[in-house]
This record gives sequence, structure tokens and C-alpha cells, in this order.
Amino acid sequence: MNATTIQSRKSLWVGRILSGFAVLFMVFDGVIKLFQITAVKETFTQLGYPTDLAVGIGILGLICVAIYLIPRTSVLGAILLTGYLGGAVATHVRVGSPLFSHRLFPIYIGLFIWGGLYLRDRGLRNLIPFRKEAIQ
Repeated sequence: MNATTIQSRKSLWVGRILSGFAVLFMVFDGVIKLFQITAVKETFTQLGYPTDLAVGIGILGLICVAIYLIPRTSVLGAILLTGYLGGAVATHVRVGSPLFSHRLFPIYIGLFIWGGLYLRDRGLRNLIPFRKEAIQ
């Protein structure tokens, strides 16, 4: 095995782990919304949303995750999840939630989604390359 193959395997596994964390969180988030546990109802009320929207939002999130998990549609899934998470950021900004624990948390998940996909998908790396030197 050469150094490039070893690096590719490491990148692939790190990408899978990052994506896995994001997917696990998003599935957990979607499922608790489907079951409308007490904490979800309380949170929706605190955020100013009707509690009956929880199921629809949970289903929407789970559909976006499913699209992300299918290799052929993973970039579309990442784009859809970015929009979904953007709504969460906007909501927390609107209600004045704490910065690092609430406002930025969806951004952390988005970084895991895109970082994991970037490390797993050679086509995405070719589309958005990191350059060693600045373009002049």
C-alpha cells in the first residue's frame, strides 16, 4: 500500500465517523419530534412554534437524512440539511438563545455533515479543492 491509499482510507473513515455523528443526532432529533415527548412540546412552546408542527418538522428532517445517506443523492441531502439547520439557527437567533450551546449548535452539525461528505466523496473534493497556494 502506498501513502496515498493509506491517506484515502483514513479520510474515508474519518468522513464516515463525522457523517455518522451527524446522522445519529439528526435521527434522534427527528424521532423525538415524531413521538412528541414532553421536552419537544416544551421547547416548541418556548421557541414560539405550535406543538403540532413537531411531527411534520421531524418527518422533514428524517427525509433529508435519508437523502443524505444515499450515496447518489448525498450532496442534495447535505444541501437540504443545510437549509433545515439554517432554520434552527434563525429560530435561536430570533428568541435570543445562548450563542455556543444553541445558536451555533446547528452549524456544528452542518460542519460534520459537509466535512464528512467532503472526506468521503472524491467528486466533491474535485469540485471544491483546497489549494496549496493562493490564486493570483
